[in-house]
Amino acid sequence: MVSVILAVRNGRRYLREALDSVVGQDYPDFEVVVVDGQSTDGTAAIIRSYPAIRYVWQEGRGIADAWNTGIAAAYGDLLAFMSCDDLWPSHKLSRQAAFMAERPSLQYSVTLMRFFLQEGQAPPPGFRRELLAGEPVGLCMEALMARRSVFDHIGGFDTAFYPCSEDTDWFARAIDAGVEMAVLREVLLEKRIHSESTVATGGSEVNNLLLRALRASIARKRTHPTQEQG
Repeated sequence: MVSVILAVRNGRRYLREALDSVVGQDYPDFEVVVVDGQSTDGTAAIIRSYPAIRYVWQEGRGIADAWNTGIAAAYGDLLAFMSCDDLWPSHKLSRQAAFMAERPSLQYSVTLMRFFLQEGQAPPPGFRRELLAGEPVGLCMEALMARRSVFDHIGGFDTAFYPCSEDTDWFARAIDAGVEMAVLREVLLEKRIHSESTVATGGSEVNNLLLRALRASIARKRTHPTQEQG
């Protein structure tokens, strides 16, 4: 079974569209766990309008804590992750799960992604417009499918990375640990860019957290210089 963990906090504006793209997957065996980060905008009512979805209230704060909360609540051996404003094609889970099944030694995989600008909105400050034309490798949570054993091996998400960059740190730890991964070269994530987006922006807080993740990776490599890299 695949467990899809969706994290949301006050995401009412785009949440229903994201949930529809998740619950409409053609994969035969999956569950959806939505972690609500103490929303106050009616998000909870939208989530509870989907009878098959499991609703989990987040006691802590931040996206890293939300992902960890979802992992603890999930039942599946394969874990996938979703944000409240992005979209998946209906075959995302089936394609990625098949890709993993054909490669039993893989511990996680990511897919290609495509950015799209929300109609009627300007890109947020710092967004690189050239990203709208490409199909980059999605080293982000919404493009990830991982075996639960990966989290047993390298741990969950570091809540010190607040409010963002927890995914950058997690991928760096997985790479530094030599965890086997592969890229499914198909666009299976549509990442929405809108006025409240934090993705692909160059704010000082984001840059500082990315620098912290990089420094931590360098320190790990110095501590274990002979460790095989994945």
